[in-house]
Amino acid sequence: MIKNITLLLCLIVSSALFSQKMITRSGEIKFEASMPAFEEVAAKNNAASCLFDTSTGEIAALALVKGFRFKVPLMEEHFNENYIESDQFPKASFKGKVINFVASKVTTTKSTFDVEGHLTLHGVTKKVKTKITFVQSGEKLNSTCAFKVNPNDYNIKIPSVVKSKIAETIAINIKFDLEKKS
Repeated sequence: MIKNITLLLCLIVSSALFSQKMITRSGEIKFEASMPAFEEVAAKNNAASCLFDTSTGEIAALALVKGFRFKVPLMEEHFNENYIESDQFPKASFKGKVINFVASKVTTTKSTFDVEGHLTLHGVTKKVKTKITFVQSGEKLNSTCAFKVNPNDYNIKIPSVVKSKIAETIAINIKFDLEKKS
């Protein structure tokens, strides 16, 4: 009897430990760098990955830079070849921590936490701090966050001929629908 109870407890504990990691491989990252009266400078990537450990608050995300899609193919080509240099710097990543994350505080209404970590883009790593929102939706944990970056901080050179057509700070919006890692 005690063996069966011990086995059952071990299964429950290992199940709880196993379910602490949540993941997506189809996260959405959008960026907007448009200026009024000029052509839209915006792109979206629907293949970003994210791993979130609900027991520690540790979070990591990765996006292939060539996965960003623009409305205008020529703009996408210039983005990859001239600005972000995606052949040389193929990935953008974030590694950080959701501060004071408590899974039991997350419900079907928005729960907001601070998140801080390091964003690596174009071969440069900088500290980022922003807010992240979680909403429980069935078995999924939906997360969103937004922040801004300055291309100069990441050694992304904007030619003077188009500098007035691109915002000095780029708005980034992220949406990850996380599921238990299996």
